[in-house]
Amino acid sequence: MSMRNAPVAHNAPLPPPSSSTARSARIATHSHIKGLGLTSEGYATTDAAGFIGQTNAREACGVVVDLIKLRKFSGRALLLVGAPGTGKTALALAISQELGSKVPFCPMVGSEVYSTEVKKTEVLAEVFRRAIGLRIKETKEVYEGEVTELTPAEAENPLSGYGKTVSHVIVGLKTVKGTKQLRLDPSIYEAILKEKIVVGDVIYIEANTGAVKRVGRSDAYASAYDLESETYVPLPKGDVHKRKELVQDVTLGDLDAANARPQGGQDIMSVMGSLVKSGRTEVTDKLRREVNKVVKGYVDQGVAEVVPGVVFIDEVHMLDIECFTYLNALLESPMAPTVIFATNRGNSLVRGTQDILAPHGVPVDLLDRCLIVKTETHTRDQIARVLQLRANVEGLKLGSGVLEKLSAEGERSSLRYALQLLTPGSILAALSGRSQIDEEDISEMSELFLDAKTSAELIGQTGGGYDADKMI
Repeated sequence: MSMRNAPVAHNAPLPPPSSSTARSARIATHSHIKGLGLTSEGYATTDAAGFIGQTNAREACGVVVDLIKLRKFSGRALLLVGAPGTGKTALALAISQELGSKVPFCPMVGSEVYSTEVKKTEVLAEVFRRAIGLRIKETKEVYEGEVTELTPAEAENPLSGYGKTVSHVIVGLKTVKGTKQLRLDPSIYEAILKEKIVVGDVIYIEANTGAVKRVGRSDAYASAYDLESETYVPLPKGDVHKRKELVQDVTLGDLDAANARPQGGQDIMSVMGSLVKSGRTEVTDKLRREVNKVVKGYVDQGVAEVVPGVVFIDEVHMLDIECFTYLNALLESPMAPTVIFATNRGNSLVRGTQDILAPHGVPVDLLDRCLIVKTETHTRDQIARVLQLRANVEGLKLGSGVLEKLSAEGERSSLRYALQLLTPGSILAALSGRSQIDEEDISEMSELFLDAKTSAELIGQTGGGYDADKMI
């Protein structure tokens, strides 16, 4: 199609507007990745968990996941190497999915270290600390149950002759096992009024702090109204007075930031309470060592458990020699997370040096610590299956011949280019009044949007500048 002479297909009637009540979640590049897709024996199935192909790389990453779970991967790193668009980031995401949702995953790009605000090493140290989780277990004494009685006892106000004041409040609580009547302080009555608690609500009161929490309305009252915006909860089991174990997840990065601007007490709960404060404060190595000492003490007491997470550094060749030296020290730390690097470079100069040529742009001493996994380029058949998978995820219908044409484009240029033509093609089809993408939409898209190779060739033909006639 000549862009100068052919009629533009954008005069077609617009598609009907979607309903304002419809809500759509954003579809990201790797929305379809749910894991590595391995069998229980560790072998990669053909198409599973959103992965197409890359069987060797997936099986290798499966071994790394097992090493991480056995806590035998410390001091080492995983390096993913391969051409752009072969699934390096997808593999890193899949590893984090396999480790579980509670394991911290901190992705970054190599160029992020070049910040005007903080030092390069500070950026790396902060990311590493954010990738180390701390699961804190705290046992609290609580009174829990459905409110059966709420009676404030009044007394004469001692400060003046007028009015009365609440001297104490009687609260009756009921569970499946029994009932109990509590005589509570007036300050707790204020908390009860603030929570808008009435008879029939299920509440719990912390014995140590006096904090009151409304859980919901007892499900015994569920049939009281035909229509009510209320959360109904079952009657609590066990005794009214019980010990409850609470689990909270924080990271060492959170604790560092909170300790850099301490507020209140020195115990770990006070530190966690100050996490909500904003503002960036530089964290010193001395402070980090102190936090490590406190955390080690809590771990030894069995109060807390360290959960090593994953740091993913994409485009690792963008780091310079100072960063690589600092990474060696971070990897040797006793509290180091799992580290995954990714790069698409072959032999190249290490950034920040004039004469050090190294594989993948990474110094040999750091490369020695890495297990290296290579990703393969996709075949035409695999590209077609990836395209179909993404079309399903994005809710797009493909006409006959579209998949073949797109997979040929992907093999000629790149998988990413073929994927990028999908959604614009669906917009063009909708403007033409069709519900599915046809070959003509892909043909027009490939003329409207150039792939990298074609664009480079056109620039080369014009000696570094664009020729308008040749572009049309």
